[in-house]
Amino acid sequence: MNTLDAKCVLETALICAAQPLHVREMELLFDGVLSADTIKELLHQLQDDWAVRGVELVHVANGWRFQSRPAMREFLDRLHPEKPPKYTRATLETLAIIAYRQPVTRGDMEDIRGVTINSLLLKQLEERGWVEVIGHRETVGRPALFATTRQFLDDLGVDSLDQLPVLTSGEGEGAMLEQIEFGLSDSAAADEAADSAQGLIIPDDVAQEHADTAFVADAALDALQENEAPAAQPPLAS
Repeated sequence: MNTLDAKCVLETALICAAQPLHVREMELLFDGVLSADTIKELLHQLQDDWAVRGVELVHVANGWRFQSRPAMREFLDRLHPEKPPKYTRATLETLAIIAYRQPVTRGDMEDIRGVTINSLLLKQLEERGWVEVIGHRETVGRPALFATTRQFLDDLGVDSLDQLPVLTSGEGEGAMLEQIEFGLSDSAAADEAADSAQGLIIPDDVAQEHADTAFVADAALDALQENEAPAAQPPLAS
């Protein structure tokens, strides 16, 4: 099989795949004829081939996939004018704390935010596949330690935690959450229904009722910035 044919096979498989593909899965396409290194080289060539198009080939935590470029969002939104889910400030703060300070306990999160965290909020983040319990702290009560998952990185369109926006200001959290919303745009309707059941969506017409949470958000971000980032990130679940 020549290079052009091999790239065509990879391109077709990636476009038709519902989930990111690992290199080891793509090796099956060629019945062992092509090595993992050769496939990686072909994938990089495909990235170059698509460099000037509205769709890009990216490597995320769970493998390789094609996705639309952020610059295309404005136009794609016209096909699906419904608004994506709107999460409460508490949900976004909690997710940001876990992402940047992991592994953390519920108590750690509450110390940073300065308020009690609803257990349903953490449960929903787990159900979405964004966070998981990776162990327990050896202290009184052995509280659960939460960390983000590979699915969380996939939804952000990044390969590792090192690629998260730098949290030097409120803009860091905003950039991260914007990436999440863009990554979930295809399943917005299903997400909105699930969130409504949990009471974690703020409709536009009642958003003003929750304006006071902005003060809590600012305090949480300040607390995050005052703490040093952990020296090493925990291993992600496979």
